[in-house]
Amino acid sequence: MKALVYTGVQEMEFRDEKEPSEKPGESILKVHASGICGSDMHAYHGKDERRIAPLILGHEVSGKIINGKFKDQNSVLNPLITCRKCEYCTCGREHLCSDRVLLGMNRPYERQGGFAEFITVPDHNIFKVPEILDIKESAIVEPTAVSYHAVLLAVEASKKPLKDCRTLVQGAGAIGLLCSLILSKIQGNANLTISDPNKKRLGECAKYVDAKIVSPDHQDIKESSFDLVFDTVGLELSRQQAISVVKPGGIIIHIGLTQPEGSFNFRKATLQEVTFIGTYCYTNKEFGETIDILANRGLGKTDWIEFRNLKDGWGAFKEIHDGTCTAPKIVLLP
Repeated sequence: MKALVYTGVQEMEFRDEKEPSEKPGESILKVHASGICGSDMHAYHGKDERRIAPLILGHEVSGKIINGKFKDQNSVLNPLITCRKCEYCTCGREHLCSDRVLLGMNRPYERQGGFAEFITVPDHNIFKVPEILDIKESAIVEPTAVSYHAVLLAVEASKKPLKDCRTLVQGAGAIGLLCSLILSKIQGNANLTISDPNKKRLGECAKYVDAKIVSPDHQDIKESSFDLVFDTVGLELSRQQAISVVKPGGIIIHIGLTQPEGSFNFRKATLQEVTFIGTYCYTNKEFGETIDILANRGLGKTDWIEFRNLKDGWGAFKEIHDGTCTAPKIVLLP
């Protein structure tokens, strides 16, 4: 089969790879679409110890099952594979399983990803795509589930309805846009600001969500002025701004993974009872709910997705790296 392989820092190669073989309890999916995630970019930059070259990346995957009990079913894959036995897995919090691994990783054990013509996955990670949802579009179920889970965490932590919160979303990539869409269209938040230094991506986001669209240094992003901040970037700089602009008693939802360390104003967090919540994944239940949201057009049009051929995927990685990419999400098609 053909695959786009991460072969070294900022190096991708479209080449022949061995097709996956049948395994007990697993099925093979013919990939129709696979989205590029921020974590794929971390690997591309050589900054992810869980993804070591050579490796087929990609975990936002949809397509058709070609064998087993789900044969011929249009499906989207939950890429989060867990032990299904620990205390978290048995109480509906499987996303916290200490043995979890994603497709497109080779640490702690190998799971090749979806930037290929075929991929194998455990049967319990397969979700049916309803006929009313386009199979290529369903590749964004996974990032939508990440965003949906993050917003639900904010709902649980907030002392007032999210619709009444002055909210800042840092980052206009796919997660930032999806959080904004969920906040606006599902939670009814009408006091929403999205910030990003990439004016092209900001302009694209402005087409789909009712929000104030600004650069990170805009005068409206003032100290102690937001009830709720979603950091979908994860830089030391974005964290510093988040703690600066959040109100006393406010909430920071931290989703970005760009920089793992850095300085942070813990004094303000302590004195002003700021809630800081880190989040990475989602539950199986939320993954299923996300499929329904997208199928029923709960987030509106998805024309902000840009589809490209898998063989040209190396160019998409380079554009994202260079900051010249307009689309919040690029999905590759084998």
